[in-house]
Amino acid sequence: MTAKQVQRLGLEPRSRLSPLLQKCCLRLSANESYQNAELEIEALTGVKVGHSTQQKLVLAQDIQLPQAKQAISEVSVDGGKVRLRGKPKAGCYWRDYKAVRLQGIYYGAFFDENQSLVDYVNSQDLVNPLVCLGDGHDGVWNLVREFGSDNSSRCEILDWFHLVENLYKVGGSLKRIKAAKALLWQGLVSKAKALFTHCQGKRFKNFIAYLDRHQTRIVNYSYYQAEQLCSIGSGAVESAIKQIGFRIKISGAQWKTG
Repeated sequence: MTAKQVQRLGLEPRSRLSPLLQKCCLRLSANESYQNAELEIEALTGVKVGHSTQQKLVLAQDIQLPQAKQAISEVSVDGGKVRLRGKPKAGCYWRDYKAVRLQGIYYGAFFDENQSLVDYVNSQDLVNPLVCLGDGHDGVWNLVREFGSDNSSRCEILDWFHLVENLYKVGGSLKRIKAAKALLWQGLVSKAKALFTHCQGKRFKNFIAYLDRHQTRIVNYSYYQAEQLCSIGSGAVESAIKQIGFRIKISGAQWKTG
């Protein structure tokens, strides 16, 4: 092709892939592992684009974190783990990655860079007080504590569905579980704990300790939902974490850091 044809078609110099094929590769690489993206591209287009080429294509992109166009009143955070390959004979080890969701619209993902996540959130125009949603993991709330300025306040809310999930892990009487769920839905933590006062066993003690640890984050979910004050679950950002997991948690795979 001539230089004029390359310029007219918007092609990159020395590129073997058309812009449309590059776009397809990037879209598949965002949802699949590079190896699976290679298979899918060949099945859909008949063109073989190797997994290493898929990776190089992604790394060549200048992907910027989205900047919110409005004030941020709600933030949710979740995290996962990825297995990395160590030095020869050193075995593998695990590292954290986290995702943040701003105002139900903007997403950012960070690998082993907690401070970068905090800086990203704090670079936005944050409303005071800032609503922060998360599950029960301490790592999430350690990050949340750094959101906002020293003079700003936060409304921390424990994900309702995570709370219910831990409630059902207790087991035992279904009638008691149902009653506890109804009380927690109203934010009545003390009354819910009273239902387990005479229960023995590790599961009951763990759940009471869980309620004690997050008592200030358990709100009147019924009121918050009825008045549509904010979200009561962090399911959307958890879905983002799962999407990342689909790409990196391949059976038997280990990732090598650059």
